[in-house]
Amino acid sequence: METNNSTLSALEPLLSIEDLAEYLDVPVTTIRDWRTDGKGPCAIKVGGRVRFATSDVMAWLLRQRETEPGHGPSGG
Repeated sequence: METNNSTLSALEPLLSIEDLAEYLDVPVTTIRDWRTDGKGPCAIKVGGRVRFATSDVMAWLLRQRETEPGHGPSGG
């Protein structure tokens, strides 16, 4: 099987919306709202169900980190 840089070279855990909501300690509706608003982590649709690759969640979380205490990722 051939792979390239745009495909997963190894399987990684996928989180459901419920798993992600529990991990982040937010309601499932918040995750759905973030998806609608384009604010949350990128997702993968598998069989019509939304899943989140742990690497995408971690990358998204790093982008949410404050640049310094009390200052958001964009400095404001």
